[in-house]
Amino acid sequence: MADQTFSLTSRIQLNNGLSMPRLHLGVYLMSGSEASSAVKHALEAGYRAVDSAQMYRNEKQVGKSISEYLKAHPEVKREDIHYTTKLASNSDYSRARKSISQSVKECGLGYIDLFLLHSPYGGKQARLDSWRAVEDAIKDGEVKIGGVSNYGEKHIEELLASNPKMKPAVNQIEVHPFNTRTNLTAYCQEKDIVVEAYAPLARALRMKHPTIVSLAKKYKCTPGQLMVRWSLQHGYVPLPKSIRQERIVENSQIGQFAISDEDVEAMDALDEVLVTDWDPLDAD
Repeated sequence: MADQTFSLTSRIQLNNGLSMPRLHLGVYLMSGSEASSAVKHALEAGYRAVDSAQMYRNEKQVGKSISEYLKAHPEVKREDIHYTTKLASNSDYSRARKSISQSVKECGLGYIDLFLLHSPYGGKQARLDSWRAVEDAIKDGEVKIGGVSNYGEKHIEELLASNPKMKPAVNQIEVHPFNTRTNLTAYCQEKDIVVEAYAPLARALRMKHPTIVSLAKKYKCTPGQLMVRWSLQHGYVPLPKSIRQERIVENSQIGQFAISDEDVEAMDALDEVLVTDWDPLDAD
């Protein structure tokens, strides 16, 4: 199992020599104003990473909240905050490159810490062209780290074959005890690609599952905290999402207990391939 001590200041090493926080706030399906206040609550609670996307249409509000927080807290520097966004759709090189620059402008933070290709849709050529745009955005200083999202093994192999020197640092996929993706997560870890787990709480669809309820009772934690902790103990970077201040704080309070190996296995055994949103892992 991965290191068992976690806090909002914990970071994980990436394959390009940089690091990023172990826990991120997700802002999927949040309106601009919801994202603004969620980010404010999260930063005040000690979160140092936020995960947005062009598709979410809240990049501007997320960036503004981060900028306002930095202005109000001069002891916190821009480089202490990790901001992620994603390309809405793969396309030809110049369109993808322009789109990345647009995202930098939109967030107003000077640069993007982690830029992901949001899905493998669009076919091989569009994937490779868009990835080249990410590589160039890194060379040009607009982006620090490049990665992918919803990529299956074959899509990652394709990227590695195109440029073995520029490996994606992360693959952001849906992972939780009810959808463990064992083969893909093992593949990523073997390739030194960090797995970011979106929907780590299974969108609250299984909070009342008897195993989750009894283990939450055992560890004196909430079902949400249990699932975030499971993700961390597997070495993933979970992105729990909430717009409620108390829930945002609660989801991050996972340092006071550790799930035993036996109970982690019991949670692994809950896998039912529960896809809560989309599943492009097999896209051509």
